[in-house]
Amino acid sequence: MSTQTTEATTVLPPADMEAMVDLSRFLAHVTEPAALLGPEGQTVPLPMEAYQVLVKVVESMRAGKAITVAPLDQRLTTQEAADFLGISRPTLVKLLEQGEIAYDRPTAGRHRRVRLSDVLDYQIRKREERRTTLDQLTADAAEAGLYDEVPDYSGALRTARKRRVS
Repeated sequence: MSTQTTEATTVLPPADMEAMVDLSRFLAHVTEPAALLGPEGQTVPLPMEAYQVLVKVVESMRAGKAITVAPLDQRLTTQEAADFLGISRPTLVKLLEQGEIAYDRPTAGRHRRVRLSDVLDYQIRKREERRTTLDQLTADAAEAGLYDEVPDYSGALRTARKRRVS
């Protein structure tokens, strides 16, 4: 087995979750990495980085989620990148053309490739922008005194109920 990951590997959660639940309970009580036990009794210390990944993988798989491990320099198609971000491919292409996400064309053709690391950077940037905007809106609302009073929605609720009955 190769020690270097060159492409994405996706693993679905097991059909029988009993072993995953047992492992999850074990990891919940272990606060630092222990060691791996090999088939012939050999032990190898588990580095903290591998332990942290293991904990996240087990939590996600216990929740029924599939796990994908991919190198950051992996190149994605525009459809793969769009799927990762949860947007349409045409929307992703617009972002590429606007310079929001770096891309390259490995051949002289029309096909674009996007590095996973660039997609992740964009995702983090957008998340930070949304948080900053929400913080500013909250500060503006507090400054305007919108949090000082408890609104009374009873009149609006009565009107909505009347429309629904009619």
